[in-house]
Amino acid sequence: MSRGRGTKKRLPPDKPDTPESYDEVILDEVKQLFSKVRGYSAPPGSDWCLPDPSVALCDLPWSHPPLQALKNSLNEVKDRLSDKDLSVWHQHTCSTNRAGTIISHLRETTNAELCTQAWAKFYEIQGTFKLLSETALQNGDFNSVHLCEAPGAFISALNHFLQTSRLYCDWTWVANTLNPYHEANARSCTIADDRLIAHTLPWWFFGSDNTGDIMLQKHLLELQVFVSNMRRVDLVTADGSFDCQGDPGEQESLVAPLQYCETVCALLLLAPGGSFVLKMFTLFEHSSICLLYLLVYCFCSVHVFKPATSKSGNSEVYIVCLDFKSKDDVRPLLSKLIRNYGPEIISTSALFPKSCIPSSFLRQHEEICAFFHELQINTIQENLQLFTSMTAEQRKRLDQLRECAAQFYVQRFQVQYLSRKRRVCRGGSLAWGKPCQRKQMGSYNQRKEIQFKEWRQRLAHGPYQTWIEEHFQGEEGHHFVLTGPMAECDLNTWFSHVGATLPKVCSSAFCDPELLGLLNDAIEGLTVVLKEQPLAKNTPACKLCSIRTSSPASILNEICSFPDVAFCMVLVDNPLWKDLPLSGTRLQFCPGPCYPEMCISTLHDGDPLLQHKLLSSVFAALCGLSEGSALVVPLCSALTRFTASLVLTLHLCFRSVGFRRSVYGPPVVLLCVGFSSVPQINTILQDVLDQMRTLEPGRQLLQFAPMEELIRGSLPQFLSNLNNTVLRQQLHSLLPLQQNR
Repeated sequence: MSRGRGTKKRLPPDKPDTPESYDEVILDEVKQLFSKVRGYSAPPGSDWCLPDPSVALCDLPWSHPPLQALKNSLNEVKDRLSDKDLSVWHQHTCSTNRAGTIISHLRETTNAELCTQAWAKFYEIQGTFKLLSETALQNGDFNSVHLCEAPGAFISALNHFLQTSRLYCDWTWVANTLNPYHEANARSCTIADDRLIAHTLPWWFFGSDNTGDIMLQKHLLELQVFVSNMRRVDLVTADGSFDCQGDPGEQESLVAPLQYCETVCALLLLAPGGSFVLKMFTLFEHSSICLLYLLVYCFCSVHVFKPATSKSGNSEVYIVCLDFKSKDDVRPLLSKLIRNYGPEIISTSALFPKSCIPSSFLRQHEEICAFFHELQINTIQENLQLFTSMTAEQRKRLDQLRECAAQFYVQRFQVQYLSRKRRVCRGGSLAWGKPCQRKQMGSYNQRKEIQFKEWRQRLAHGPYQTWIEEHFQGEEGHHFVLTGPMAECDLNTWFSHVGATLPKVCSSAFCDPELLGLLNDAIEGLTVVLKEQPLAKNTPACKLCSIRTSSPASILNEICSFPDVAFCMVLVDNPLWKDLPLSGTRLQFCPGPCYPEMCISTLHDGDPLLQHKLLSSVFAALCGLSEGSALVVPLCSALTRFTASLVLTLHLCFRSVGFRRSVYGPPVVLLCVGFSSVPQINTILQDVLDQMRTLEPGRQLLQFAPMEELIRGSLPQFLSNLNNTVLRQQLHSLLPLQQNR
């Protein structure tokens, strides 16, 4: 098969090549798979009116008994999955999913960009409903805003549709998501896949805090300014969710605040005639009832849609809202919703009193909920039955359904081949393939049991225990070197990102996320012990690791071994590093940041004071070094974009940059050899230091090199190796302290 020309995958002779070639029973079931949709409509001769804004958000949360009965019924069936190993169950449900081969079929035949399940779902939504308004098509331009969009599959799917449907319009898009590069964003809330984001960063809105949190009121208002260059917004999509594995029975309530914020954002942005696509789950609670009633009033048609490419056993549905009426009728209510914007309000208040919801709407809503409730329960029960036993005949029938569904999808939605040059990202990938999000393992019951155990017990149940318990090898770090100086870097594109002060480093683009999570948990769990036993003095030392870790003498001797290095500046201001009997290279010791032997803070290298001291020391050194000199720079880690920017700066100025673990003082030091002056670097660093001195309280400089530069070439892998070495060694050192508690 030639992917370059988009050759269609050949089917074996015994398999039909069109959906119509399958028997009628198979084809009918596949058609039903693509027909899971229900809509709302007011009874003839009556209108559903919007409640007075004065009553909005005033009542306590309420419930509707018929819907609560459906919720309890569904949760009873879900409870039967609690003892199933998640990875095994996932593999089983993938094999029984009627739409399970659609994505692989699309990848083989259409050259779709970022072809994930989200891509297939959005393309199906677009093919089922007319999301592009007549006004947009007549004007020749189309503008879309995509909320909670990472990794960007809705954008790539929309591009694929526009590029292959011969709709000649000028498309402009803006996207928002939790910033995958922001260190304070928790791992469980962000998407690690940045393949599209890395190529299109100027189109992504992360707000003044740089977090990307769309549930902050100031970000809502800032987004309105960010899209102000668009004449009108024709489409808003919202694909947000939270990790609800810890309490799956309350998924709807947990995600409700986000859905409220996404909806308010859409109503604020959309132009008349626009469309809104919102991901929801079960619709049993007051939050969902009220939100849907609001949407039914604001749009000419509202549909609840379960794409065939959304696994039938989950609760996910999409609310497809077409032909936005106008902000005029809803303006007073919208103003109140904006004033009460945020994650807390829907958890404590009902959007509307129950008495304001018409009984005719509630009856329709009950029927819609019952329809999707039955579909989900039937799927779960079938999967449970097939999990214990599946006959050869059942397997054969499932395979036929899956093959037919894949062909039906491509035929129904006319998915065509798209050349690489017409993708959103037309070049190669910038992203370096950082570690993906952690996967949930074991059964729900097992995960709940482990969840409340202390970090060392959780370590014993994970894949890292052996690696962490191994003694540190002296050669670690010797094989990871940045060679250069780095030549291809446009310093004119460098600018500073400022945001809210980091409370802790929860995540990093430059390390194994599990290691960082374990270390943070260990530090937080040992807070009391750390106050009584400062780690730098009282932590039980691992003698073998200390022997194998580089000493100051060995590090400086290594610098002196370079025949062309006549001078070395050392920024480690520690007496144990001075007065060593060395020859051949002139050493100069200068003040640098003071680090303990162990990082005992979850802020790591994100401390603004340490960052300022580190940058000041490096800047002074670069101003005083002569050509060919060497530099030793201490670090506690390089988890943040700020420190990564500094390492990139050194990469631009030195022939080689390596790292060594240190016995005394800093946890790790950078060995920078072969200095070459780059005057523009000094100007940049001076500007950064000036900006850091004038920041308002509560604000922090987060990075000063472009993210595109930090995630390309050998730099991200170098940083990951450095950080993983530090994190692993620190966890290794904490193990005996935990045992002595």
